[in-house]
Amino acid sequence: MAKKSSNNIWWILGGAFVLLIGGLLIAKKAGWVGKEKPMEVELAKVQKATIIERVSASGKIQPEVEVKLSPDVSGEITELFVAEGDSVVKGQILLKIRPDNYESQMSRAKASVDANKAAVEQANAALAQAEARLIRMKNIFERSKKLFEDKVIPEAEFEQSQADYMVAQKDVEAAKANVQAAVYNVRGAEAAARDAAENLRKTTIFAPVSGIISLLKVEIGERVVGTSQMAGTEMMRIANMDDMEVRVNVNENDIVRVALGDTVEIEVDAYLSTGKKFLGVVREIANTANSLINATTTTTTLDAVTEFEVRIKILNSSYETVLSNNRGNTRYPFKPGMTASVEIITEKKHNVLSVPVAAVTTRDTLNTTQDNNGSVNTSSGKTQNMKEIVFLNKDGIATIREVKTGISDFERIEIISGLEEGEEIVVGPYIAVSKRLKEGSPIQAKAKDKKSDAKNK
Repeated sequence: MAKKSSNNIWWILGGAFVLLIGGLLIAKKAGWVGKEKPMEVELAKVQKATIIERVSASGKIQPEVEVKLSPDVSGEITELFVAEGDSVVKGQILLKIRPDNYESQMSRAKASVDANKAAVEQANAALAQAEARLIRMKNIFERSKKLFEDKVIPEAEFEQSQADYMVAQKDVEAAKANVQAAVYNVRGAEAAARDAAENLRKTTIFAPVSGIISLLKVEIGERVVGTSQMAGTEMMRIANMDDMEVRVNVNENDIVRVALGDTVEIEVDAYLSTGKKFLGVVREIANTANSLINATTTTTTLDAVTEFEVRIKILNSSYETVLSNNRGNTRYPFKPGMTASVEIITEKKHNVLSVPVAAVTTRDTLNTTQDNNGSVNTSSGKTQNMKEIVFLNKDGIATIREVKTGISDFERIEIISGLEEGEEIVVGPYIAVSKRLKEGSPIQAKAKDKKSDAKNK
């Protein structure tokens, strides 16, 4: 009886095992077990939009024309006729430097001219005497020659008259050279006199251009150094405040997209509270990087940021409303040195196929593996197969689609080829698009936050 019960148990266990195996096979075939859990993603439709490509930068506002004034001569400032902020016109007297030393130099230079002119007269007199002596020596020589030929005088006397005649000729030549040297001395003295007069004239500083005294660095009684000796003392700056510009530095990766005439939106920190944006236009692009212009040595570090200066003219018409609301009733709403941020509009396209920027990633489409964390890695280590792709949602399965992109803004990127309007693509999360998703991965739409939906509504 016990043996029969034991056999029944084995039959029951065997039947249960068979049922378990069969159930597992049926469940696996039906997809109830062993199925990869779908990854929650954010989805969006491919649609047409207007894309405005921009290059952002920040810099300082400066006048288009600003002249720095330094004196040509050194000395003490005795008179100052302007103050910072004053309007000046070209040719107006700005200040005077003590002229005493330069007046003395001028007097000495004039005296030197007179002395050298007197030396010219003396040299001319000496030349006249030498010429008269030459005539006399010539006559004596000719008489001696005739007498010698007639054998009236000895040979020695004839030779003496001949020698005296030759000496007289050389004396005339020397006297002429002395006259020429004296003339040259006069010219040198006159040049020195002109320099002295010019230095004396330069003790009075005139405005080289019309504008506003944007910066004044000196006061009466201060001593300044002239540019003839070294760099010179910067005394003031005259700026044309009617034409202002923003000078910004643009990275080398973006500078190739900037062109002369590009439209620019300008935000000035001083007017941020008003929400006012000003308009400008790119008027100048540097051909040489700032790091090379400012380099003090012939070598530069490889990790130095390479930037190019771009100058943007602020359109006067864009700040007319600011002028009308100005409490100070000033003609110039911008001051040199104000901080500004700019967005250079490099290209604009209307009604083009686009997707969110986050939807596009770069993958090696030929050599991809997946690590233990579910991240996709390239196995070859090479970038020659790197392609721009997006992930499409095909009935809950992620499908890779290679695309060709165009311009982009902060939110969307143009799709030139690879997608059609209305197709559903994966746009997030970023880690899923950039690393974890692969061809054939199951996906499902991420549940929307009710609070955010209500807020959007």
